[in-house]
Amino acid sequence: MELVAAGLTNQEISEKLEISKRTVDNHISNILTKTATGNRVELFRWALQSGKVCVDEVNCCVLPEWPTSDAKA
Repeated sequence: MELVAAGLTNQEISEKLEISKRTVDNHISNILTKTATGNRVELFRWALQSGKVCVDEVNCCVLPEWPTSDAKA
């Protein structure tokens, strides 16, 4: 998701991850289906709105920290 958000093409992603372009195509297609988005732009918008990716520190959804096992009650 981060590589798509960074604007990389499927070919560039495949080279960076050292996997085939077809594998990237399949993963992107599955992600589009699961997120009910029709293209990379809609996917990026969905990812931004759901806090999956950040554009910068201003437009970033900071998730709350989970309590650790050594946290005192």
